[in-house]
Amino acid sequence: MSISKKYLDTLNTIEGWTTVSEWAIRVGELHPEILEKANKEAENQKNETTGLREIAARISSNISRGAYSGHIEIDDSERPRKVRFLTESEANVLLDRELEDDLAPLTRAQKIKHDESLLTTKDKYRLQEFENISSQLRSFFNLDFELEHAKALLNKEDPGQHHPDNIQLLLKSHNRMKSSSNWDRFTLEEQIEYIQAAVKVQKLVSKKMRIDLEEEVIGQIINRIKLVF
Repeated sequence: MSISKKYLDTLNTIEGWTTVSEWAIRVGELHPEILEKANKEAENQKNETTGLREIAARISSNISRGAYSGHIEIDDSERPRKVRFLTESEANVLLDRELEDDLAPLTRAQKIKHDESLLTTKDKYRLQEFENISSQLRSFFNLDFELEHAKALLNKEDPGQHHPDNIQLLLKSHNRMKSSSNWDRFTLEEQIEYIQAAVKVQKLVSKKMRIDLEEEVIGQIINRIKLVF
């Protein structure tokens, strides 16, 4: 059995998510001969290291080059990244999910194109104005706002439409958290309060970031939102 296969079989003994470091420690526990060899190799390294660090580095390298593709799931959302062993059925589910995620932008683009063909001139203007406002909040105030569909276009139970009545402005971080779930759309008052709250937080660091938060400009943006919301 190859060492890489022994690494993978070792991961299968760990329930749930784990880090590469924890995985390496388990390898040393279950395969002391691998740890002993790694310790000897570490002694010959110019840089100070240990056998466990060498094992962890090899596992990390294997992950990065895709050696365990189809056998593990990787969570890169935080550091250190975490991994977990996949059974065959779990691997198939993950493959289907990743395929769906890869095709989602095409599906979303097709739906937007279809919905836009049904819009009136006024609604097309409203959408464009939402885009302009979002862009200016980013440009002038360094606030990462995005146009977001309150009822997600790709929600499986109740998909929404690409229509200004379904649009709201969310910070990118909140938009990622929402993903394809459906939320009640902001009321006009809630949307204004949300933007003003983001601006208020930005004011705390504006001088350090060299951002000039002109109250008059913010007021004009709020007035434009009132006209199209």
